[in-house]
Formats: sequence, C-alpha cells, structure tokens
Amino acid sequence: MATEKGGRKVRTGRVVSDKMQKTVVVVVEDISAHPLYGRRLRRTKRLKVHDEASAAHVGDTVRVEETRPLSHDKHWRLLEVLERARG
Repeated sequence: MATEKGGRKVRTGRVVSDKMQKTVVVVVEDISAHPLYGRRLRRTKRLKVHDEASAAHVGDTVRVEETRPLSHDKHWRLLEVLERARG
C-alpha cells in the first residue's frame, strides 16, 4: 500500500473497460496469505477511474491515485500509463 501526497492511496492495475467517456475500469489485485492456513489468496477490486484525456485502453497497466468523489462511484484518477497493451 503505497501512499503519496498527503496520504492518498496509489495503486497499480490493469484496464478492463474503456467504453465510458473519460472513465476507465481498472482491476487491482491484492495477494495475501490466509491468516490461519497460509494459502495465498488473490482478491480483486474493480475501480472506476477518471481519465480526462482518454489515454488508457483495455489491457494497459496504469497507476491510479485516490481523489475526492467525482461521481457516485468514481473516486480515483489516472496518474500515468505504465505499459501499453500489446497488439
């Protein structure tokens, strides 16, 4: 859990949808060990991210930052595209 700029959360994830205007859906995976059994658990979270320039597309790896509520369920904004999707 990386934090920057006054405690804002920063996450890295993969874009799974870019069909909305100025919004992309990013999947963030969290892998942790089960507290009792030790098995590694993979938990995913889908975040709606504000993308003003429509720079991110499906398959891209992006870095997002928590921000004030921009709509009913959009509380993150795009910081940068780390890696473009192949193809």
